[in-house]
Amino acid sequence: MVGSQCCENPPDLSLSSGIGCVEDIGGLESYITGSLDSKLGILLVSDVYGFEAPNLRKLADKVAAAGYYVVAPNFFHGDPFTPEKNLMYWYQFHLAEDAAEEARPVIEALRRSKGITAIGAAAKVLVELSKLDDLKAIVMLHPSLVTVDDIEEIKVPISILGAEVDHISPPELVKEFEEVLSTKAEVDSFVKIFNGVRHGWTVRYNIKNVEAVKRAEEAHNDMLEWFFKYVRSSCFSRQSAL
Repeated sequence: MVGSQCCENPPDLSLSSGIGCVEDIGGLESYITGSLDSKLGILLVSDVYGFEAPNLRKLADKVAAAGYYVVAPNFFHGDPFTPEKNLMYWYQFHLAEDAAEEARPVIEALRRSKGITAIGAAAKVLVELSKLDDLKAIVMLHPSLVTVDDIEEIKVPISILGAEVDHISPPELVKEFEEVLSTKAEVDSFVKIFNGVRHGWTVRYNIKNVEAVKRAEEAHNDMLEWFFKYVRSSCFSRQSAL
């Protein structure tokens, strides 16, 4: 049940999708989009289908258009999940903890070689990084394999956008996340459950379905608002202090 919902609506993968480019950053092949002049960075981590998914790149381009320099790394090293694979077996070779370690050089490269001063991120992988204060904010879109223990260790502002129909992180679990976060006065949080949508709705929607696009865009806008509040504002605060 969990595996089937996690893998619904597989995309047609294409290295040529998106308006950005693919290049190495921090030792990882990545889809990169946005102005080099931006001091605001976003690390966008894909779902199991990887950084070639057209809707993921479309989302990266949308975030970039809002003034961010966006990097979507190829954490799967050319081995994204495909429907013919066994999901749980595949997961053994693509752990979030491993990707978090690989993300650190990417973040460092953004800071040193690109001059990025404030970084936000979206994904479970970044839950691991957020425990170490590496980020200004994180957004979790229909979280996968996230536990209450993970949430208890969060140290940076976090937004969690969940689906009403989600066997991986059902609304009851998302509400547990919200309860834990409500006890952490030092960490600002925003939790929202979208009615009538399924796990994966923000990146695996049918672009020809008007309602599906509308619900995905609603979540995208919520994500951008969170980044504006904490990534953009932290950069401006730093500039004002100089």
